[in-house]
Amino acid sequence: MIGEKKKKLVFIGADHAGFKAKEDLKAYLQQKGFEVTDLGCFTEESCDYPDVAREVGEKVVEHPESFGVLICGTGIGVAMAVNKFKDIRAVNAVTAEMAEMARKHNNANVLTMGARLTDIDAMKKIADKFFETDFENGEERHVRRVEKLSHIG
Repeated sequence: MIGEKKKKLVFIGADHAGFKAKEDLKAYLQQKGFEVTDLGCFTEESCDYPDVAREVGEKVVEHPESFGVLICGTGIGVAMAVNKFKDIRAVNAVTAEMAEMARKHNNANVLTMGARLTDIDAMKKIADKFFETDFENGEERHVRRVEKLSHIG
């Protein structure tokens, strides 16, 4: 339909510590109309967070208009892993304000969170703010800084 907004494509993943939160957040985002692709893990059996972060990072790079969401115990490990990818700008947001500023000023495209530190209601608020906030593309200083991020490494 003309003028209809395209659904946001989200690749979501978690390790065993974030599995339950991932399942809850995935259902929440789907209910809100997001196109969500679950890249694992699929049980609470122990797994390695870098493997899931790699899956999400590869898909977000492959689909530049998409977003990623990663959940582990703290959100730190998955953020460190996924930020190894060129053109990934992941934020480990513990507040909605952090998610907002990461989108506005840093054009963050991956949101990471910690299931052992943040309850699901707070995660939903953080995700809402992350996805409703646009990058301030008209602000030259933000564009310049994000461009510089692309050339590090």
